[in-house]
Amino acid sequence: MSYLVLARKWRPQRFEDVVGQGAVVRTLRNALARGRVPHAMIFSGVRGVGKTTLARLMAKAICCPADDPPCNACESCQEITSGTAIDLHEIDGASNRGIQEIRDLKEHLKFLPAKLPYKIYIIDEVHMLTNEAFNALLKTLEEPPDHVYFMFATTEVHKVPVTILSRCQRFALQRIPFAELAGFFRQVAEAEGVALDERAVEMITREAGGSVRDGLSLLDQVISFGGDTVGEAEVADVLGLVDRRLFLELVAALLAGDLAAALVKLDRACRAGVGLKRIVADLLVVCRALVVIATCQRPEALLDCSDAELAELRRLAEGHPAERLQHFLQLVLRAADEVQRAADPRTALEMLFIRLCEARRITSVAELLQRVDKLLASGAPSSSSAPPPASAAAPAPSAPRSPAPSSSASGSSVPSAPPSSSAVAAEEEKAGPAREPAARNVKQHWQEFLAYVKERKAWMAQVLGLALRARQTDDGVMLTFDDPAEFKVLQERENLLLLTEYLQDFFQREMAVSFRLRGQKTVVTDDAAIAAAQEERRALARDPLVQAVVDVFGGEIAGIRTGPRFRQREGAAAREESAT
Repeated sequence: MSYLVLARKWRPQRFEDVVGQGAVVRTLRNALARGRVPHAMIFSGVRGVGKTTLARLMAKAICCPADDPPCNACESCQEITSGTAIDLHEIDGASNRGIQEIRDLKEHLKFLPAKLPYKIYIIDEVHMLTNEAFNALLKTLEEPPDHVYFMFATTEVHKVPVTILSRCQRFALQRIPFAELAGFFRQVAEAEGVALDERAVEMITREAGGSVRDGLSLLDQVISFGGDTVGEAEVADVLGLVDRRLFLELVAALLAGDLAAALVKLDRACRAGVGLKRIVADLLVVCRALVVIATCQRPEALLDCSDAELAELRRLAEGHPAERLQHFLQLVLRAADEVQRAADPRTALEMLFIRLCEARRITSVAELLQRVDKLLASGAPSSSSAPPPASAAAPAPSAPRSPAPSSSASGSSVPSAPPSSSAVAAEEEKAGPAREPAARNVKQHWQEFLAYVKERKAWMAQVLGLALRARQTDDGVMLTFDDPAEFKVLQERENLLLLTEYLQDFFQREMAVSFRLRGQKTVVTDDAAIAAAQEERRALARDPLVQAVVDVFGGEIAGIRTGPRFRQREGAAAREESAT
């Protein structure tokens, strides 16, 4: 006699033997006890969770005369179990999917059953039927003969038309929980006389993915290899797996930023024959588990793992904020597609490891905000306070400085202002502008400046283009024109203020604009407009929040941008303050 595989040998013959579908089994048994069995049922769920098994059990129970069916002792139960019942028709929906097969089925419905009390039709993978076949079945399914029962099974219930679903009672079967499935496999191994190691049970259960049939097939294969004693090594060799602890160690190395150790673990996995796609998938599972542990009160309800493995994952997640673990998970999730599409998948995976090791250096936004709050609480300057002291604003003696009067040779942190400077210039020397980068040269970058202005005010760029010469002076830029009408529009207060802002934004230094006719003396411009533009720049550099950000992040002011948006914001604040 041929060998009967475990998946068939351990197929449930009573409702009590069904694994992990307590709610569905209870509903079906209550329906039998109360005489409320529907004429059409559809069982949906992933592969190997008991859809066809429950349909056969219902077929036996409907035809069984016992008080607690099925009894598996009467003639009808034995015929259905052995597959010889002529009134039980099991149809493969994938190969009998056309309208003609459904027409033939309808022709046979009108005949009474030959031996059993009822005619029962089980259509497996019913979603494979064509639309025409479904339409031909509608009327019969809604009002079948009294001696006919329909039972459908499908793994893709969303492909079944709503018109069919509305005529059936639907039973959604769930994946079998990890603990319950592992217990069932231990029971099977014990009944088969096989000593199954606990780690081996966990590996088989994890590979089964919630499917009883898949797990029994794997267990059958492992028993054939290992004999009476099956351990962790046998399961790994037969199924081509790597111990889960290797991936836990790999993730631990990545969280610690130990790139060398992570690459060694990767090499071990590759030498064991594990595909790179599988490595990424297992890595993704571990990272997801860490995120679940870090964010959920009861992670065991969401994770398919043993208690021992859950304890290891908890230890691994300790000391790492949830934001960092979520960032890890996001990076691995993105890399899954990259590894699959890359010309050299291993290099792509190694680059992922580099990104993961560098990710631990990233400071979370919450931590940065806490540092800012702590700095402000410790006495950071407020908006109403005086300008910050020179020691906080001025760079170290060795740091590069913007063009400005040099400090004394003694290396004091407070640079001395030149005797002829004004109070405003002295304040500027103390505050933010001392941190600005070196300014650009007017002669070398004038054409770039014209392009910069053209993007913002095309007409102003055209007028500036009429200048015969643009020369850098001590306090700004001097423009030489042939005709005073050419620069008259630039002397208007609003335009002069805007031009001054553009010059300061582009050249990153305070600049005054002066005009000159060829062969004549310099035309003095509106000093008040220039002073207003320069004051906006100083205000931004001295802003307490700007200084606080520079101190917290250890940076420097790389550029200052003023303009209409800044003035609108300042104007709105002034109006709100005056209204208050």
